[in-house]
Amino acid sequence: MFLRTSTGDSVAISSAVPTNERSCPYVLEFSSEEEDCKVTTPPKTKPETKAVEILRQQEKNLEVEVEECRQELLKIKEQLCNGSTGLSHNCDCSHNHSGLPSLPKDTPTYSKNMLSDETKESLKKPTFDIWVCEADEMLLLMEHMFHDLKLVEEFNINPIVLKRFLQTVQANYRDNPFHNFRHCFCVTQMMYGMINLCNLEQHMSRTDLCVLLTACICHDLDHPGYNNEYQVKARTELAVRYNDGSPLENHHCNVTFRILAIPECNIFRNVPESKFLSIRSSIIRLILATDLAKHGELLKAFKECISTFSFDDPTDLEMLRLILIKCCDISNEVRPMEISEPWADCLLKECFQQGDREKREGLPVGALMDRDKVSKPHTQVGFIKFVLIPLFESVAELFPQLETAVILQLREALERYQEQDTCEAGITETQNISEDDTAAI
Repeated sequence: MFLRTSTGDSVAISSAVPTNERSCPYVLEFSSEEEDCKVTTPPKTKPETKAVEILRQQEKNLEVEVEECRQELLKIKEQLCNGSTGLSHNCDCSHNHSGLPSLPKDTPTYSKNMLSDETKESLKKPTFDIWVCEADEMLLLMEHMFHDLKLVEEFNINPIVLKRFLQTVQANYRDNPFHNFRHCFCVTQMMYGMINLCNLEQHMSRTDLCVLLTACICHDLDHPGYNNEYQVKARTELAVRYNDGSPLENHHCNVTFRILAIPECNIFRNVPESKFLSIRSSIIRLILATDLAKHGELLKAFKECISTFSFDDPTDLEMLRLILIKCCDISNEVRPMEISEPWADCLLKECFQQGDREKREGLPVGALMDRDKVSKPHTQVGFIKFVLIPLFESVAELFPQLETAVILQLREALERYQEQDTCEAGITETQNISEDDTAAI
């Protein structure tokens, strides 16, 4: 490095160097080697385009939204957990010990386009074979019902939310012999069949149809496999919580709306608050009506309004909805024998499990619960003759098409079980006579 005057003379760099003058400034020169060692600054990078900046900002916003949703879900789950302490061990009614509805891990990937036209038509009939469906197929068929009745459009239901709702409902039915998710599907399919068979779309609003379908889907949620009579006798937490008044049906309602309280499962999330409150009230009334202890009272009230029934009368329509869900809940014998008879076996199995428990706990054994005394044919004769036929005949006064589609099958089932009951009674009588003869000897 060299210091020179403006005229090119070399100047020695030392403490005695003359002061640098503005009129005659020094010039600093570098050698070639020093030039090579000079530090260069990198060129400025070309600024990002506007589109790239927008994309980066959107990514940041999306990350924030995802985190906010995650925190919101955690808060909701925590609130649900704090709001329920679970049920007593004696009742065996807590599906999971946290008191929360069971949430499925993954959204189902099935598509409604998988259904054939033949299956769609068969689904509308009481003869539909519910035993051939796997778990995911039942979900798919339920989803189709919502689409076919135009409920998805009417309530602006996100299809993914509908899938999640149905899958969460499925996860909260227990593996009982009778009161399980297949029973839920069976009842829902029968309601869908009644809607089509009776042309209810002409007489009811989309809201009415949605309420009927949703109530059927949820009507036995988290059923423990032990009926109301047992709950009361055993003084379970459910019986205490609901003051012995339809404890199971009240519990089913509770679980229903805990599921709907989860945003990702709420099929009514886009419904105005006032309308949702009306829907909620209707679903609760329908589920509570499935308590068989109320059967006689409801049927009597329905019969009284038949002669003056009007589809324009909200009170009459409400009564019809209550009777329809009762019909569907106990409609197994409406189906062909090869479909209905296994249900009778499943019900007796669950009843006998309750009877065995009542014996172990020293409780009075309920009617139809004692495996040592109950006769399947005799039980079915009484139920079909005194419960099912009078119920469906009453509804057939409004919808005559039920006579051939439903009631004829009930009469055939009654005749079949009467023959079995007579045969069984004859065998029992012969055995008794033989025992008496042996004793005399």
